[in-house]
Amino acid sequence: MKITETPAPLPAESGAVLTKEDLPPAAPPRARKDGGVLNVFSHGVLVIWAIMVVMPLLWAVMTSFKDDRSIFSSPWSLPDSLHFDNWSRAWTEANMSDYFLNTVLVVGGSLVGTLVLGSMAAYVLARFDFPGNRFIYYLFIGGMSFPIMLALVPLFYVVNNMGLLNTIHGLILVYIAYSLPFTVFFLTAFFRTLPTSIAEAAFVDGASHSRTFFQIMLPMAKPGLISVGIFNFLGQWNQYMLPTVLNTDPDKRVLTQGLVQLAVSQGYKGDWSGLFAGLVMAMLPVLAAYIVFQRQVVQGLTAGALK
Repeated sequence: MKITETPAPLPAESGAVLTKEDLPPAAPPRARKDGGVLNVFSHGVLVIWAIMVVMPLLWAVMTSFKDDRSIFSSPWSLPDSLHFDNWSRAWTEANMSDYFLNTVLVVGGSLVGTLVLGSMAAYVLARFDFPGNRFIYYLFIGGMSFPIMLALVPLFYVVNNMGLLNTIHGLILVYIAYSLPFTVFFLTAFFRTLPTSIAEAAFVDGASHSRTFFQIMLPMAKPGLISVGIFNFLGQWNQYMLPTVLNTDPDKRVLTQGLVQLAVSQGYKGDWSGLFAGLVMAMLPVLAAYIVFQRQVVQGLTAGALK
């Protein structure tokens, strides 16, 4: 006859109150050695990447205050004195002031046009169902994958036939067309995350579609607008290929063309100190824009995931 042993009743079964001493000992916490090693490795990679990004910027700023002789004799040393004349020479003699003004006009006009047209198109594609909605959306997606180099020759003839060659407004229109596909793609996904109840309440109160968009939905999409605006600003500010093909007038050159012209203006006796000063001038607006709007950029990128 097989006899089975009955386990002793727990204190709760006998009417006793459980205490910490009566509970079985908890299992020891699992060591997180692997996680610690992974964190150290990831932080090390980030530190190395930060050094690789920051050091060239600091070196360019440091070199912009040197003279040409010090740049070649001691490229890694600090400048013996701050040569502010490099900046003044690049700003006046190298016409960087004119190039800077042209770039501000082109990028400012194209950025406003891109955000206005792109947000309107994205709102319609995200909120309204109509025949051809997905087809138009995929056309914008296809525009992102089309290499701009393949369109340079026909684009040159189109702009020339329209009488917009070597003009500021012609370059603005080309920049807008170049940036619209990504803008519509980004903002369409962002508008889909916004609540529809507010827009429906506005329609019930008698607001028109345009008033609902400009006064209600567009302010709600501010994080997304700032994010896509920063991306477009970076791409348009550093654009070189399009203005080189469509803007050959020396008086209407942008910063990227001016830097190249400054590099080759004197052949082998190039003004290297002035070149680095002009390079830092071109970098400062981009760095300032990202530093000021970095929090809004992160909010815009994570808004869709938080909904």
